[in-house]
Amino acid sequence: MTQSVLKISGLKVAYGGIQAVKGIDLEVNKGELVTLIGANGAGKTTTLKAITGTLPDCKVDGDIHYLGKPIKGTTSFQLVKQNLAMVPEGRGVFTRMSIYENLLMGAYVRDDKAGVEADIEKWFGVFPRLKERAAQMAGTLSGGEQQMLAMARALMSHPELLLLDEPSMGLSPIMVEKIFEVVRNVSAQGVTVLLVEQNAKLALQAAHRGYVMDSGLVTMSGNAKDMLDDPRVKAAYLGE
Repeated sequence: MTQSVLKISGLKVAYGGIQAVKGIDLEVNKGELVTLIGANGAGKTTTLKAITGTLPDCKVDGDIHYLGKPIKGTTSFQLVKQNLAMVPEGRGVFTRMSIYENLLMGAYVRDDKAGVEADIEKWFGVFPRLKERAAQMAGTLSGGEQQMLAMARALMSHPELLLLDEPSMGLSPIMVEKIFEVVRNVSAQGVTVLLVEQNAKLALQAAHRGYVMDSGLVTMSGNAKDMLDDPRVKAAYLGE
């Protein structure tokens, strides 16, 4: 039987009089890589922030269940303790801390020192560029290097569910390829992933299933490979 890791039902988010999310349903099952694609302003990031309790003052209606339990209104630091981690849009690294210190911060909920050090070495193996600069301040890194660091930091908490918000934004094509290689690798290791991404083609190529969001509504969902061939997706998001 498939285990649901994240289940959203009838989610609505309103900022004042503006309805950013208009009642969406979305589900991510254990071991899946699910992508949520759509244009700027579609409500994708707002959806992730509603899940993680990181929205500014606004009205949130509907149900959000994580591992079968309601989490709406749960603070973000409590969610990290429940093995839910997010790599935010804009990366959000601690700029005045070193790469090594950023990775330690990702593991702040853990108390297995040997395991933490082993994981740091593991992610240094995946991102050799970070190892070369381990003592360097994170604020001096390039955008791509910061994205690598933000992903490695989130993975230090051993997430049951990893939320990725626009990991390819503002990166060079070669760096985008590297980031998606890591996303696929993380998924192959059994980590459940919800990926929000504007690069619809790469996202659907990497994902098992996809959702399309437009003006606060989910307008389409299905098998990611099928969606790649869907004429509506091709016309709207793949430039074909």
